[in-house]
This record gives sequence, C-alpha cells and structure tokens, in this order.
Amino acid sequence: MSKKRSPKTSKRGQSRRRVVPFWRHRYMRGLLVGLLITLATGGGWRLWQSGWVMATLDRAKWNVIAASAEVGFKVNEILVVGRSETKQKDLLAAVRLVRGAPILAFDLKGAQKRIEKLPWIKSATVERMLPDTVLLTVEERQPMALWQHKGVFALIDTDGEVILKTGLERFSDLLVVVGGDAPEHAAALLKDLATEPQLMIMVKAAVRVGGRRWNLRLKGDIDVRLPEDNAVGAWNRLAEYEKNHQVLERDVRILDLRLPDRLIVRKPPRPVKPVKGKRQET
Repeated sequence: MSKKRSPKTSKRGQSRRRVVPFWRHRYMRGLLVGLLITLATGGGWRLWQSGWVMATLDRAKWNVIAASAEVGFKVNEILVVGRSETKQKDLLAAVRLVRGAPILAFDLKGAQKRIEKLPWIKSATVERMLPDTVLLTVEERQPMALWQHKGVFALIDTDGEVILKTGLERFSDLLVVVGGDAPEHAAALLKDLATEPQLMIMVKAAVRVGGRRWNLRLKGDIDVRLPEDNAVGAWNRLAEYEKNHQVLERDVRILDLRLPDRLIVRKPPRPVKPVKGKRQET
C-alpha cells in the first residue's frame, strides 16, 4: 500500500511556505495602528491644515499632466462652431489657449465664463476631444432693434440685452425703439407687428408711452397710437382700414386706435396764410 502524502508537504516532501498578504503583515499592522493613533490624536488634522496633503496631491496631478503631454495629450487644434459676428481674435483671446499646451491642464469652466462675457455671445460650451482637440460651441445673440435712450443708441437682442453701443451703422434698417423700458417689451411688439407684414415694413420707430403702450412712427411721418390692451387687435384693424380705404395714402398725421370700435384720424394743421394789407407782428 502506498504511503498517503500529507497536504502540507510538496512533491519533494518539503513543507509549503504560507504566503501572508502584505496588509496582514505585522509591520503593516503596526503602521496602520500608528496612523489611526495619529488621526485620533489630531495629527492628521494638523497635516491637513498644514496643506501637506493637498500640496502632495497637487504635485502628483501636475506630474501626470506633464507626462500626458509627452505622449500626445496636448492641444493641436481648436474647433469653433456657431461663430458669425464674434471676431476670431477676440474669441481666441478669451480662450487663452495655445497649440502645444497640455490639454488636460486646460480650464474648461474658466474659458466658458470668459467667452460668455464677449458682446455677441449668449452662451458657450467648451469641451475636450481627446487626445488633442478643443471644441468651442457658441450661440450668438440675434440683433432685434436699435434702442434709443437719453440720446444714446444701442443694439439690442431678442432678449432685450444690449449687444453694442458703437459701430451701429450696418444695423440702421432695424426698428428704433424709444423709452427706458422699451427693450424688455420690444420682442412682444415686434411679434404683434409681424401679424401684418405689409404694414410692418412701414414702421420706422416705436415710442414707449408711460410704460404702458406704444406709439408708432410710420414712413411719411404718420403716427399710430396703439392701445394699452389688445394692441395686436388694433394693428389688425388698421390693416383692414388700409386695405379698404387706403388711409395711409391720405394726408393724415395721426391715426388713433386706442378706442376699440373706431379709428380717429387727425390731419396736419393747415398753414396760416397772411392777411393782405396787414403787417405781421414780429
């Protein structure tokens, strides 16, 4: 009968060496116990307060970033989507990024905030496309009207926000709105005017009256007074009057639509003719 081999001996008859995990080693247990004692007595808090832990982590982070640039994780291309009015040089200056810089070191949120401070930018997103591309997606403001306030003109967007105060010559064909609160109500007015496109193209300016309603100035220096309530209904009535009676082709100065059931027409005053034989007072 063969002799049964003990499970604790090798094929050569030698005892197997038991492998102890490093975290169960007596030296490691001692280190852990010491660390716990340090934390319990406040030493760990003092290390944190001293900045040693954060400084060590920060150094490690920048070492990793530097190493990543060596293997190709650096900026090689900057792609921009949505730019029309914003100048390229202004956008790149806000990004503050040069080709060859470590792409992992690029501050996305900081760049986004700087880009959104540019006059034409409404919103922006900044993304990394690893390993070497940064993607900028911008939404620019849409010019809506020229705002005149206290003798100063400004270009405003569809939200009533000021875009520019200089270089407005190329926007001279836009509607001029006048009044302190005109920008915040201009979009609603333009929506009402757009219901009658043939009349809308005749409107040169709109003046906000008392923070409640609008007076319009049409081509030919005709003033149209809209009501506070249901301005779009009054505008539609004027279109009907024009279609049936051609009121805008007549010698009129003011068309008052503030009463819901009628149109009040005022003609320009006739010039006073001097009476023959009488001297005019000076």
